[in-house]
Parts: sequence; structure tokens; C-alpha cells
Amino acid sequence: MLEIKNIRKEFKNVVAVDGVSFTVEPGKIFGLLGPNGAGKTTTIRMILDIIKPTSGEILIEGKKPGKDFHNLTGYLPEERGLYKKSTVIDIVKYFGSLKGMSAAAAEMSGVALLKQLGISDYKKRKVQELSKGNQQKIQFIVSVIHDPSILILDEPFSGFDPINQELVRDEILRLKSEGKTIILSTHQMDMAEKMCESIFLINKGKEVASGALKEVKRKFGKEFVKIEYEGDAEFIKTLPGVKQADLYGNFGEIEVNDGTDPHSILPVIFEKVTLRKFSIEAPTLNRIFIDTIKETGGE
Repeated sequence: MLEIKNIRKEFKNVVAVDGVSFTVEPGKIFGLLGPNGAGKTTTIRMILDIIKPTSGEILIEGKKPGKDFHNLTGYLPEERGLYKKSTVIDIVKYFGSLKGMSAAAAEMSGVALLKQLGISDYKKRKVQELSKGNQQKIQFIVSVIHDPSILILDEPFSGFDPINQELVRDEILRLKSEGKTIILSTHQMDMAEKMCESIFLINKGKEVASGALKEVKRKFGKEFVKIEYEGDAEFIKTLPGVKQADLYGNFGEIEVNDGTDPHSILPVIFEKVTLRKFSIEAPTLNRIFIDTIKETGGE
């Protein structure tokens, strides 16, 4: 178990992280979420012992990380850091050696992961010859090559089409099933909502919302009406009781004011557009993210 206890980081006159606390359990995917500049990367760097917190502490199984901590962790950074003129297999072996692996063990593990992610044929190609998506796959492979018990993934789906997103997602879920402690930092709220049991939403260095995802939804979100329709639905924005309506031509999400029954607006909508589908649902994580960040003075 990874415990973050009241960590704070000051840079001269700037407080980048202010009293952040959370716990990540083995076999769980924990979402560390927030807008750009919120303090996510600083928090990650403190967890990885790249920078020291000004105060607070980081514990693994109740103890401060020891000398072997470096080899227990895997980190996929948002920015790629591969040697572009090297071959894929040489990169794999090099990063494996940094984590204490023999060249043979790194190659064996790397080849298996290349196959798992559908790029076995590229092992002797230079990194610079690969697409951005395939470079990201290599970046993912070198972050897990040494079978870390703690894995921190910063925007792991960046540059992927839907098929490759699914490949990497399945690999992350496999690691979860093996009991890994996983922190996922991403702006792709739909993916975070599907994968994370718990989240920590940070803005301006401070906690905005945290806890089990279903509890965060219950506490911070309100039910909304989701519709699929044909016709001009702009009138919905001016209906009594409607706080906000996000319309996309044939799909809409409608938030009503406090005290307004979401069912009450449906008869009027039925009269003016052709409804193919409607439902009253819990808010998406994306909606909670946008609303809470706006309320706390975000981007």
C-alpha cells in the first residue's frame, strides 16, 4: 500500500502542492486528476523521490521507501524520453539494465511485451522510424519491463487510436489483476471513469475531491438528462428549470436547477424534437471535473 500523508512542496514563493493526502491500495487503479498546472506532476515527482517534499511523508507498507525503492517503481512520463537513433530492442535492454535486469532477462520480457502490444516486427527498427503511437508503446514497455510493484502512468493513452488504446488498457488491467499498485494520471475522463476505483482531483495544489468514484459522483454530481434527438433543440437552453444544456447536433446533456425534477422537462422536449433516446443518469466524471474545476477557479 502506498500512503501519501499531508505532503507539501514549496518553490521559492510558490506552493505547488499544499497538504495532499491519499492512499493507493494494491490491485487498484487510482486516478490522479486535475487541469494543467494543478500540481499532479510535482506530486508524482515527490512519490518517485525525484524531488523531496517540503513537509509530509510518503510510505510504502507503513515504512519510508528504502534503497530498493527505485527498482520497485515504474514510471511512464507524459513526455517521451527515448533515444531515437537506437533500436527498439537496445532501448528495452538499456532501460531494463537501469532497473537491475540482465540483458537476457530484459530482452525476454521485452519481446513478450512487444508481442502483446502487436509490434514484434519492430524490435530491430530505430525508434525514430516508428509512429508516435508505437513510440508510446515502447515508452510503456520500458516502464513495466522490470515488473514493478508500483506503477505511475502519466497520460498513457496519448497518441493512440481506439484499437491501440484498447491494447494498452488491457495490459494495464492485466497488471492490476496481478496486484500492482497503479496511479493513472490522465485528461481522458472517460477512460479514468472506466478504469479507476478511486480518484483524487487536485487544483492549484489542493484537494478538490477525492474518494471512491461512486462516492464522488454522489457527493459532487447531480443527475442530468441525456438525450439523442433529431431537430433543432436550442430551445432547451431557455426552458424553465434548465441550468445548462450541452447540445451536439443530435446528442445532448441537460443539467437542471436544484429543486427541479429532471422528468419535468421531458414533455416539452417531446413536443418540439424527435427523441430517439433519453435517460436520467448520474453525472460523468468529465462533467464533475469541469464543474468542480470551474468552481475552484481553474482554467
